[in-house]
Amino acid sequence: MKTRACWIWISLALAWLGGGCAREEPYKKPLTPVRVEEARIATGDGGVRYSADVQPYTQVNLAFKVAGYVESILQKRGADDRMRNLQEGDFVSAGTILSTVRKEDYLQKVKEAKAQLSAARALLEKARRDFDRAVHLLATRSLTRVDYDAAQAQFEEARSRVSGAGAQVDEALIHLGHCELKAPMDGVVLKREVEVGSLVNPGTVAFVLADLSSVKVVFGVPDQMLPYLKLGDSLAITTESMPDKEFRGLTTALSPLADPKSRIFNVEVTVPNPDNLLKAGMIAALQVARPDRPRQVPVVSLKAVVRSRTDPGGYAVFLVEGREGVATARLRNVVLGDVVGNKIEVLEGIQPGDLVIVTGSTLVADGESVRVIP
Repeated sequence: MKTRACWIWISLALAWLGGGCAREEPYKKPLTPVRVEEARIATGDGGVRYSADVQPYTQVNLAFKVAGYVESILQKRGADDRMRNLQEGDFVSAGTILSTVRKEDYLQKVKEAKAQLSAARALLEKARRDFDRAVHLLATRSLTRVDYDAAQAQFEEARSRVSGAGAQVDEALIHLGHCELKAPMDGVVLKREVEVGSLVNPGTVAFVLADLSSVKVVFGVPDQMLPYLKLGDSLAITTESMPDKEFRGLTTALSPLADPKSRIFNVEVTVPNPDNLLKAGMIAALQVARPDRPRQVPVVSLKAVVRSRTDPGGYAVFLVEGREGVATARLRNVVLGDVVGNKIEVLEGIQPGDLVIVTGSTLVADGESVRVIP
């Protein structure tokens, strides 16, 4: 009976194990979610597009010329209607006092210099009277030539001392005036480097001020593009922050010297900015016309481009078969052209209308099934 009971229990255990194994399913990797975009035609006149930096038309570092403790900073009314220290983004007019250092030490130096000047003038007056007397006595032969020369020398020395004391007063007044740091032009404050109570030395930069009424859009071109650029050319500029707004500027500078490392020549375009829409540090895009290169090519997002799996020096994109739900990723080697904003031309490898993976392209493999998401 015991043997039979054991066999029953063994049979039940095997059946339970067999049933559990039968219910297990093999692991399936979840589909990689991807986003796609349609390759579209970028119609152009053969122009070459470049990215450029927006820079202030004029930018100056304002530094103190004297040493001392910062006593005050220009007050401006803030968004909460309370007065606050001048800060980045504030506009100031030419001649405005932006900050001051403590003046007591420099006022004392002015007083000392004026006192020395008064003493020198008193000595000069005495020397003048002595010299006038010597001139009169010499004319009546009542004074020797040696005594006359001594009186004249004392007069000239006293006059020189007055001149030197006057120069010291002027210098002390100049140093006193330098206790005030003034804006040399209308502009926007880009940086403020000091606080009330800071100890500054001559040359300490307190503010960075920029004139943004016009801006410089600076970009670099290779030497083969120089024939297509000349001073006075009008160019259109766009930015990603304002894609529907176009700015126009004139080419105002062409560098005569290439960068020794990149072999790129800098080009400067001056753009009026009366509404202060263009900010220093923005990235702009512009196009230089190339009439010898008319073409129509598809463009794709820069995010879609990956390294080729078969050509170490080449590039590729992933296309998908199927617009919604489950699709298949197909790797396609491409030949790239010029950058067009945040997109890039594809000269070979794809056709207009192809669906290109723009999000998730680095996570998939050729032939892998993917899930297309909106």
